[in-house]
Amino acid sequence: MSATTVRVTGHGGDEIEAYLARPDGGGPRGGVVVIHHLPGYDRATKEMVRRFAELGYDAICPNLFFREAPGAAPDDAAAVGRANGGVPDERLLGDVAGALAHLRALPTSNGRAGVIGHCSGGRQAVLAACELDVDAAVDCYGAFVLAAPPDGFPLKVSGLEDRLPALRAPLLGLFGAEDKFPAPAEVDELARVLTAHGKDFDFHTYDGAGHAFFAVDRPSYDVAAANDGWEKIAAFFATHLGA
Repeated sequence: MSATTVRVTGHGGDEIEAYLARPDGGGPRGGVVVIHHLPGYDRATKEMVRRFAELGYDAICPNLFFREAPGAAPDDAAAVGRANGGVPDERLLGDVAGALAHLRALPTSNGRAGVIGHCSGGRQAVLAACELDVDAAVDCYGAFVLAAPPDGFPLKVSGLEDRLPALRAPLLGLFGAEDKFPAPAEVDELARVLTAHGKDFDFHTYDGAGHAFFAVDRPSYDVAAANDGWEKIAAFFATHLGA
């Protein structure tokens, strides 16, 4: 595979940095937009981008905090972004739309593209699936899909319940039974709302796993949950993106 830093046209016509990984050889193949978590456009997220290339996809992660400190170290830009309460939803949608367009413009593209996000990125993947042209979406323990964060919480976003009727892509959700954001009750309520709207979704909750169980660089990493989750993600994208 090859991996490199590129520029894509994001919200408002801004040129932002993104990390692109591609398998060797020709297509056609699907694409995956990886939405990074609140800690930022970091090494662990880039490893995930390369993993999707290994699975046979063109994959890209836009740096959602690039505007906060262009040219600065990703950790510094992310610190500014977190201090500002995260990424505004409309800006997120513009940046993800630009990443999707970049993937679909590649000569190897089969025209199909999905999104995946972890933590804050999980909520943003659901948002993207409601508002953008995506073929599949994966929410890995995204909190505040229904309700806004409590007072004093560092993430300043609103719930998405009013947008869920527009969900236009199949949704895979992977959650931890020991997580608090989202807690199992919130996951159950989201499932109820999606069922009421007749949406195509598949949720899995792992006993003993907490938040960020995919994060190999954190104590929260859960080997069994993460390995099974990757298998489900691979099967889900193979079905909907045609890799």
